[in-house]
Amino acid sequence: MKDEVTSRAVGHDVPNLKDFDQRLRDEANEDLADILPTEATKKTQIIAIYGKGGIGKSFTLANLSHMMAEQGKRVLLIGCDPKSDTTSLLFGGKACPTIIETSTRKKLAGEEVKIGDVCFKRGGVFAMELGGPEVGRGCGGRGIIHGFELLEKLGFHDWDFDYVLLDFLGDVVCGGFGLPIARDMAQKVILVASNDLQSLYVANNVCSAVEYFRKLGGNVGVAGLVINKDDHSGEAQAFAKAVKIPVLAAIPQDDDLRKKSANYQIVGTMKSQWGPLFAELAEAVGIAPPVKPAPLDQDGLLGLFDAKDTGGDYQLVPATAEDMRGKNAMPQASLEVVYDDA
Repeated sequence: MKDEVTSRAVGHDVPNLKDFDQRLRDEANEDLADILPTEATKKTQIIAIYGKGGIGKSFTLANLSHMMAEQGKRVLLIGCDPKSDTTSLLFGGKACPTIIETSTRKKLAGEEVKIGDVCFKRGGVFAMELGGPEVGRGCGGRGIIHGFELLEKLGFHDWDFDYVLLDFLGDVVCGGFGLPIARDMAQKVILVASNDLQSLYVANNVCSAVEYFRKLGGNVGVAGLVINKDDHSGEAQAFAKAVKIPVLAAIPQDDDLRKKSANYQIVGTMKSQWGPLFAELAEAVGIAPPVKPAPLDQDGLLGLFDAKDTGGDYQLVPATAEDMRGKNAMPQASLEVVYDDA
C-alpha cells in the first residue's frame, strides 16, 4: 500500500520516494556532515514547512494536520509566521492568542503562561501560534527565537507527539526563520510552491539554506515539494526534478477548494471529496526521507520557464561613465601626446 500511495503522490516526472534511499547511501561517500538515516531516529518527527507568503502553507498544513489526526496520529501544529494565520482555517477563522502576546501580557501581570493559555485543539490536532512583535516594534526573526525559548519553558521537549509541524515564512532570510535548519531543530523540511517564478525562487532559497548548513555539519534535509494550486503547466515538477527532490502531492487549482478555504472549511478529512488526496499526502510526508537538495542558480531557475514569459533572453548591457554623468558629461582634454608627421 505504501508503494502505491508514494507512486501516485510523486507522479511520473519525478523519481519515486524509494529511489531516494540510494541517494542517502551515496551521500555517505561524501562529507561526513552529509550522512543521514533513512528514517527519523526519534519517535517524534519535527517537520518545518516553508513557502512564499500567500502560497497556501496554512491551507495545506491545516488540512494535512487534520488528516494525520484522523488517521490516529498525535499532531502539534505550530504557526511560526508573524501574521499568525496558520491556525485560522483549523479554528474556523478565529484568532488564536499568540505565545509572544500572551507571554508579554502575563509578565506584566506577574503571572506564568500555562498550556491552556496558548494551545488549543480541534479534531485531534493541537495547535498554537508563536506570533511576533507589533509592526515596526521589533524583528520577526527575534520573535521566533523568543517564541521557541518560551516553548522550552512550557516543556516542549517532554511532549508526546507523532508529528510536530512548524509553519515558516520562506520569503524572509533572517536567522530566526532559518532556526530549524540552522540548529537542527527539525529532521526535515517540506516546501510548498506553485507553478510561478516567485514561489519557486523562495523554495530554491530554502534549498540553498539547507545545503549551506549541511556543509557546516547540519543534518536537516528536504523531504519534498507540495505543489499547491497546480494548473498543470509543469514548472514546479520541473523544479523538483532539477533540485533532486520528490513531489509529495499536487493540489489542483480548483474553485471548490478555493471557496472552502475562504470559508474556513476543513477538507483534510475522509468526509470530503478531497480526503484521499490529503490521506496520500499524509502518508508521503511520514515516509519521505530528508535528502540534500541541489539548488539552482538564477539562470537555472529562469530556465524552467519560457524566456518570453520571464525576460530570460535579455542580455546585460554595461553602463559607461558617460551614461552616469548624463547632462554633466563634458568633453575631457586628452593627455595623449600627438606627434606631427616628420
